[in-house]
Amino acid sequence: MHSCLIVLGLFVLAVALRSARLAFVRKLGAVTFLGASFMLFYYLTGRWWGGLIGVALWFFLPWVELLTRIRAMRLPMENRLRHRDLPDPSFFPNAVEATTAMEEEGFEHVDDCGWEWSGMQQFFRLYWQPEERAVGAVCLCEQGEVAFAFITVTSRDRDGRVFRTTNFPFSPTLKCPPDMNWNHVPCERNCFHQILRDHREFLKRAKVNPDGLRMPDPEEIEGSIEEEMQRQITHNLDAGIIRARRDGHFEYSPRGLFFLWGQFVKDMIRLC
Repeated sequence: MHSCLIVLGLFVLAVALRSARLAFVRKLGAVTFLGASFMLFYYLTGRWWGGLIGVALWFFLPWVELLTRIRAMRLPMENRLRHRDLPDPSFFPNAVEATTAMEEEGFEHVDDCGWEWSGMQQFFRLYWQPEERAVGAVCLCEQGEVAFAFITVTSRDRDGRVFRTTNFPFSPTLKCPPDMNWNHVPCERNCFHQILRDHREFLKRAKVNPDGLRMPDPEEIEGSIEEEMQRQITHNLDAGIIRARRDGHFEYSPRGLFFLWGQFVKDMIRLC
């Protein structure tokens, strides 16, 4: 009974800490969950290594989804953006505020478009700014009952290198080619003004001269997104992360599943 009360108390404490608003306290709650798992398996086995197995199980949970849903996924080798109507703002968190902030920064609306990836809908509201020589986008991802939004600011130099700042909340599910440079800011940062400032600082750190940036062509923005995705798919085929199928689709290879597992673990640690 004593050991049961200790484990139960740790789990209750972990739930309470996870409900806090402060990120540090929530992370402490995640650590407390691990501690409760350690104590549970320690009492069940009577061995310290049994407790470590209890902790390790949390990090192997992603394999349930990897070996079921993701292993069966078939994604198109070629995908095309199509014009889409703006989704209901109630399902598009922070969209109104983000688009208003873009317009305040001088960004001009280009188009609303999207595509589908194995049941996941992606919507893009695209903007461009000639003085910044940048493309901005407010993006919405929907899969079943789950939806989240994020912002991106993208610049390209004359050598073809891509520099992107985003508050996308998860790690990439495909490897990025060497000429793609990502600057991930905290997903809680939803203010476009701040993200644009972060992007300018990112370009400075990369020693990119603003005069050396390529001027975006509003007529070619959608095509550049499609081309970028094709280059990423080709890069991952070469790296063995994905493999092509005869029906014009690709699937994750065993190596790709281990890559995704590593991404999931990084997200578990970063977002806990």
